[in-house]
Amino acid sequence: MSPLFEKICSFENLVQAAHRAARGKQNKADAIAFMRQLEPRCLRLTDALAQGNWRPGGYREVTVHDPKERRISMARFGDRVVHQAICHHVAPLLERSYIAHSFASIAGRGQHKALACFERFRDQHAFVLRTDIYRYFPAIDHAVLKADLARHIYCPATRTLLGRIIDGSNLQEPVHRYFEGDDLFTPWRRRRGLPLGNLTSQMFANLYLNPLDHFVKEVLRVKGYVRYLDDFAVFGACPDALRAVQQRLVQFLDKRRLLLHPRKTSISPTYAPQLFLGMDLLPGGKRRLPQAHLDRAVGRIHALRAAWARNEIETNVVEARLGAWIAHARHADTYALRLRLFPQGAFCPRGEPARC
Repeated sequence: MSPLFEKICSFENLVQAAHRAARGKQNKADAIAFMRQLEPRCLRLTDALAQGNWRPGGYREVTVHDPKERRISMARFGDRVVHQAICHHVAPLLERSYIAHSFASIAGRGQHKALACFERFRDQHAFVLRTDIYRYFPAIDHAVLKADLARHIYCPATRTLLGRIIDGSNLQEPVHRYFEGDDLFTPWRRRRGLPLGNLTSQMFANLYLNPLDHFVKEVLRVKGYVRYLDDFAVFGACPDALRAVQQRLVQFLDKRRLLLHPRKTSISPTYAPQLFLGMDLLPGGKRRLPQAHLDRAVGRIHALRAAWARNEIETNVVEARLGAWIAHARHADTYALRLRLFPQGAFCPRGEPARC
């Protein structure tokens, strides 16, 4: 057994993974059942992983509208423990190859550092190419992803385990597109798609665009570039140069069986407001929440208050959900808004330091 695989399936790693998986899920029946029998269940997982007998189970699917329709796939709790155990040791190995301006699912980076990086490049350049990948998670090609993993993970047992999770993905929305070299039946023969909701899916999705990062930085020699998962921006001095970059991106992504989103790809002057990662970024360092996002957030806040008043939801759940939104909103110019929403109490913004 290789050192990496031994670390993944160790009893201690699985116990710690179970505690991480249970965070914020204390009221969920599957989490309660697992944690009540933590040691025996982790021992069984250790044996199943070590002997190569572990297989991922099915998914429970939920459709959410936030605002566009998304299908969230929820693995059983024991599988989520395994996902946590894997990512704890595999993600740091993959991150060694990531560029400095890739921000998603990387310890010490994140959404708000990506926003700050975007603003820094915006202030240094005249134009920006904004784009993302068309139906990214459903379009990820399993064979391409496994080849990427093989270039970074040398342990055969770990690659086999990762392959089982990839192969165990439930069917995603179809993305039947033809690429260079395909025959009539290629889109139906190749397996695609990762379940939105898996921790491992986030890790795999970040790795899948890592070659794009290196292509942009090392082949195209672009200095102004920032990526957060499949949402990215390329900065330049003139529209013609960015159109040439866009064409090179199209050609590169074709080899990875991906397409730029046709409606979300545009070149614009950087003095115009830019929507990036759920915030409108304005010149001069000002930030605001898009009105549609704000309307949904206010509606959820009122619904939480009403449910709490009817004793349908616990206070700690309300505080956790509100706290998550406020942590995001504080990175925009929302002081007056939050003062109206929370004129008193723990979430009242009076006395907090100005936004950095």
